[in-house]
Amino acid sequence: MLGLMQQQSLLISALIEFANRHHADGEVVSRRVEGDIHRYTWADVANRSRKVANALDRLKLAHGDRVATIAWNGYRHLELYFGVSGSGRVLHTLNPRLHPDQVVWIANHAEDQVVCFDMTFLPLVQAVQARCTSVKHWVALCDKDKLPANSGISNLLSYEDLLAGESGTYDWPDLDENTASSMCYTSGTTGHPKAALYSHRSTLLHAYAAALPDVMCISARDSILPVVPMFHVNAWGIPYSAAMTGSKLVFPGPGMDGKSVYELIEAEKVTFAAGVPTVWQMLLGHMKPANLRFSTLKRTVIGGSACPPAMIDSFRDDFGVDVLHAWGMTEMSPLGTLCTLKNKHLELPAEAQMKLRMKQGRSIFGVDMKIVNEAGKELPHDGKTYGDLLVKGPWIIREYFKQEGPSPLVEGWFPTGDVATIDEDGFMQITDRSKDVIKSGGEWISSIDIENIAMAHPAVAMAACIGMAHPKWDERPIVCVVKKSDSTLTSQELLKFYEGKTAKWQIPDDVVFVEAIPLGATGKMLKTKLREQLAGYQLPSI
Repeated sequence: MLGLMQQQSLLISALIEFANRHHADGEVVSRRVEGDIHRYTWADVANRSRKVANALDRLKLAHGDRVATIAWNGYRHLELYFGVSGSGRVLHTLNPRLHPDQVVWIANHAEDQVVCFDMTFLPLVQAVQARCTSVKHWVALCDKDKLPANSGISNLLSYEDLLAGESGTYDWPDLDENTASSMCYTSGTTGHPKAALYSHRSTLLHAYAAALPDVMCISARDSILPVVPMFHVNAWGIPYSAAMTGSKLVFPGPGMDGKSVYELIEAEKVTFAAGVPTVWQMLLGHMKPANLRFSTLKRTVIGGSACPPAMIDSFRDDFGVDVLHAWGMTEMSPLGTLCTLKNKHLELPAEAQMKLRMKQGRSIFGVDMKIVNEAGKELPHDGKTYGDLLVKGPWIIREYFKQEGPSPLVEGWFPTGDVATIDEDGFMQITDRSKDVIKSGGEWISSIDIENIAMAHPAVAMAACIGMAHPKWDERPIVCVVKKSDSTLTSQELLKFYEGKTAKWQIPDDVVFVEAIPLGATGKMLKTKLREQLAGYQLPSI
């Protein structure tokens, strides 16, 4: 027997129309590339998103055509999120931190028809546009009078001029909810990047889940600052969840430094912020010397890479802000877990609670996960046994866009490439990337644990642990450290700092001080490049 309920497709256009109908006066605030602050409402977002859809119709883009963005977090980017996908095209968010050759490869692989870009990225566009063979229109996200006189870019349009002639009325197509809505390429640290192609259905289910109380707890009472970029993995779904709930959105634009982020948080009464550890490191680095405090910020979600315990302590003890660990991947839209405690954990001592908070968290409904050994056998959830982490669910990819070769799935499960433990309460903890795990004398050493201890030292700005070949033990860990500018820290002092904090055999064999640790386009440490830089390094003889 079938249920007798109405059938309505889950579409991104429904989100912006819901925000327009029920949260019309909700605010969207953006620090613009132009330097000023722009304010308007969800009703304005809906109106201009419809204009975007009309403009794409006039440019004769077919359903399924890709419209790329190279843009900061801002109101124009938000309009493209809804106008492009809602009208049946595919929003392709391009990462401007990539090398120009990678941008060219990705744009051609995606067969982008239109590229919309912030003027900050004009030099990048000038460097790549002649080689992007499928692009018919380049759209600068600015007023017509801000277009450069001699850009060297053919078919250059002004976004505001493009929208000016369009109606704010539009009949959104009634698409199949499985229609492609947006796409994002992996960072591609080895080989060519691969594209995750999201659907309307997967995006809305992900937005529902992200807003849940035990996930990001997004509501109409929030003022949200997504520092996590809209050019990578849909800004963790926050733009969609914000439209769904009517929360206030505050966009930082290009201003990611500690001072700019702090001033925006205070001026716009931000209650919730999301970003990667490197951004929050800059924020805390600005606040501490000036003895600044937050007046409204209550919680922050940190993902992208593991958050050092010292940062969690500082946010909570010094500033009264709860840090929520999150984990996910481009292939997962991206959310997989978020670390919120259960009721039974609230009575635990602070130290026991911190051990839980350091984990990546519990599965969100819609994500199932397991750990397996090298033979594919499922391992126990005892919080101690390490295994390769596999996931499945309705917003996790089945295959990549233009998949070459077999599906990446293993009996229906997506292999994440992470090594993890899962405890009895479902809390998952990443111990390493499978390619970064250090195996010493047949035992595993977590590079993340080694890095966290180093990061807890007050003289350390950044740390990365890698394994080096050893004639007896196969591999031994060393830790590469960027010292704070005024530090006189020595290798011996830092190695002594490890004593009592981890087993003796897990203490690194050496500390190598470096000027900088190479970072990828999404802010993750590139340990492959770090290993290349240390190609001639020899472990100290013991």
